[in-house]
Amino acid sequence: MALEPEIAATRADQEARERRTMLYAGVGILFTICFSVGTFALADTLFPGSWERWIAGAAFLTLLTVPTAGLLVVRAVQQEKQNDVLKQEREAELRHAVERADRESASRMRQGQRQEFETRLLNALEMAESETEVLDVVANAFEITLPNRPVELLLADNSHAHLVQVAKARGDAGAPACPVESPRECPAARRAQVQRFPDSAALDACPKLRNRPSGNCGAVCVPVSIMGRTVGVIHVTGETGWTVGDDDTDDLQTLAKQAGARLGLLRIMAETQLQAETDGLTGLANRRTMENYLHSLRRRGERFALAMIDLDHFKDLNDSLGHEMGDRALRFFAHTLRESVRAHDRVCRYGGEEFVAVFPGTAAADAVAVLERVRDALRTATQVAGMPPVTASYGVVEADPEEDIDDVFRRADTMLFEAKRAGRDRVAAAPEPNLDPVIPLRG
Repeated sequence: MALEPEIAATRADQEARERRTMLYAGVGILFTICFSVGTFALADTLFPGSWERWIAGAAFLTLLTVPTAGLLVVRAVQQEKQNDVLKQEREAELRHAVERADRESASRMRQGQRQEFETRLLNALEMAESETEVLDVVANAFEITLPNRPVELLLADNSHAHLVQVAKARGDAGAPACPVESPRECPAARRAQVQRFPDSAALDACPKLRNRPSGNCGAVCVPVSIMGRTVGVIHVTGETGWTVGDDDTDDLQTLAKQAGARLGLLRIMAETQLQAETDGLTGLANRRTMENYLHSLRRRGERFALAMIDLDHFKDLNDSLGHEMGDRALRFFAHTLRESVRAHDRVCRYGGEEFVAVFPGTAAADAVAVLERVRDALRTATQVAGMPPVTASYGVVEADPEEDIDDVFRRADTMLFEAKRAGRDRVAAAPEPNLDPVIPLRG
């Protein structure tokens, strides 16, 4: 223990004082005996065999012992004073040692609490698989770090032009409702460091703290960074003169750092996944994503119709007007297709100038009606945009519940060939399963 050396030293000093006291007592007794023997021997020599020798011996003893006793008393008093001084010094040292030990114990306890908080926070954030779950962890952490305090997390939106409240304390204290509108207007976000404002009425207080309905207040703002860019702030308020303690500020900084890191990682992962699932030219889902979606429909046993789509005369367009115009035509068609189908329909660029549209829970006839709207929208949009004529052919089938996905694609490709052979710029549909074939070539 930290106090063991001080306790041992105190015990050693006490034992030394006791030994000195015993020594002085022994010396006093020895001197008294020696003086007594000597004085009475001298008196017997001077007054042999008479009663005067006793009086003389007592007188001699008194003359010799009184000064000696006085010296011993004076020495004892001095020693006692020294002992008192040493005692006070030792008591002060012990008191300081106890205080130091208490501070060290409190520091170790606080450090342990911080480590436990950080460990639990990291575990919670690692389990969060979406930004919503991360923000839920932040709200829970507010309750642990600053219970019953108004606290909120503000983050920039996708444009980085506006700050939006995304998390707040769940207790009765609510949220401070900071009116700051953008990161550049927030001193903590702009300076990328913790800001303390004990009094909102002070000359150097944040302007956003003034004129609040709740009146004057104190506040602490901790910046939040995502992927190296300060995009938000943790905002806490309290009564005038109040401020967050250093330990709680450290916890808020840990929360801001770890939450920002997790949000950044999730956004990188989402961007990477989006890139892996998206066609870079058109922004539509790519072939792999569409095939995964179809397999999920099949596993759930859901009914769907599928259309294979191919731009008409695309090679001629590329050869005559160049690849740049070809890419523009692909983007133009992809945008028109995506905007013209229903919200729950899925479209993808299957490869080259080929596209696929999937209509979940839809019969072939209903899918044909949707694609006819696509044709009409494409014709109108081409005229408005001043594009060269862009048309497409469509082959539609309704998947049989037990049919293999590859067979569905082969049948749709066959119907696409029928649309091409019938003159292009039209929808060709296979008959519904177990029904007589009816193939509308043109809507």
